[in-house]
Amino acid sequence: MGKKTNLLTFLIFLGLVLGVLVGHYALWDAGASPEGREQAVAAWKTMGDLVFVRPLRLLIIPLVFTSVLTGITSIGDPKRLGLLGGATLVYYIVTMIIAVVVGVTIGAIFQPGSGFPDDLRASMSETAAGMVGGISSEGGGLSGAWLAILHQMIPINFFQAAVEGQALSIITATIFLGVGIVAIGEKAEPFTRAIEALHEVLMLLVQWVIWIMPLGVFLLVAWAVGNIGLVTLTKALSRYIVCVVGGLSLHMFVTLPVVLFLLARTNPYRFMWRMKTALLTAFGTSSSMATLPVTIETSTEEAGCSRRASGLVLPLGATVNMDGTALYQGIAVIFLFQAFGIDLHFTEYLAIVLTATLAAVGAAGVPGGSIATILIIITAVNSTLGASGENAPQLPLAAIGLILPVDRILDMCRTMVNVWGDSVGARIITRLAPDEEEEREAAYA
Repeated sequence: MGKKTNLLTFLIFLGLVLGVLVGHYALWDAGASPEGREQAVAAWKTMGDLVFVRPLRLLIIPLVFTSVLTGITSIGDPKRLGLLGGATLVYYIVTMIIAVVVGVTIGAIFQPGSGFPDDLRASMSETAAGMVGGISSEGGGLSGAWLAILHQMIPINFFQAAVEGQALSIITATIFLGVGIVAIGEKAEPFTRAIEALHEVLMLLVQWVIWIMPLGVFLLVAWAVGNIGLVTLTKALSRYIVCVVGGLSLHMFVTLPVVLFLLARTNPYRFMWRMKTALLTAFGTSSSMATLPVTIETSTEEAGCSRRASGLVLPLGATVNMDGTALYQGIAVIFLFQAFGIDLHFTEYLAIVLTATLAAVGAAGVPGGSIATILIIITAVNSTLGASGENAPQLPLAAIGLILPVDRILDMCRTMVNVWGDSVGARIITRLAPDEEEEREAAYA
């Protein structure tokens, strides 16, 4: 397994490097017309989608169902389930709040949007006006974020939720089903064994798909770089990019490792190295949900997480735990207000922290899923500013155009942090839900 894992890691890194080179020199800097480059870039995205992303996404919903159900039935005691679920949610909420506070602090201190060129701001905002024009801000702010989460948590049709890929709805419905299975005991054993067998089959399919990952990463990275070009990282956005990447790095390499060491007594960087396959997949796909099958397989087979913890924590985390997204949203919103010369104070910063945390929970675990939630945060901050007076400045929703040119690259970075946060949670909860019966009894003694 070790030699195979090292070979896979080498191939993924090779695909990453080749993707950057091909994307920049063969797509972006090839001298083709904008229309020709757009068609070529779209073809690479389509190939990456067909070769890697779609096979992974095919496995997501059935894997979420079997992982959560087997995790709950293996825990058995509903009291233990309540303890594990409560501990998981507390971890998610606390780490997301820490992440967005880090983002807001960095944005407030380093002022990434100050001095943004007026002409560039106007042109980029106009470019985005059509995109945001069809997005309604109705129900924005804290109340809208809460309502969106509650609607996802209480589905009215399980099969409709499955067809539409509403993972949070699937998770809550599966938890109810799992508790019912535990309650009736032995009568449900044939069904439980069938679900466990299906889960093993799905995990085998995941292992097969993982070996396609180097090609998928190559195609998707080439598309991302070819779409925006390395030259796009200009002076106008360089401070913003440095702030986002710096904040994500701080949370990934300092905050979460400290939490992991304190709560799980685990070497965080050794654990990070063992999770490298999942982290690189997250970087390549920019999707926590698409990465979920790989995250589950890597955490249990390589990183020492229990199947019980992984089955419960990781599917939930891929849906609601978005540390990287929360941190990014905090910096992005502050950058936009600063770029338009609008001063923010403690009340607005507090609104950003609260709304970004909730919006991150409701963000779709797919590429670009945080764009719509940023509009929710902007609406909330505008409402806070409006409460201070009739002539208070307001940020136009089209301002989001300023960050679109580099959003894809930053999306890849923040998705990796999202998956890392989920993995840390699974390793921590493994202490409460190990696979060995003797260890479980000792954990609850």
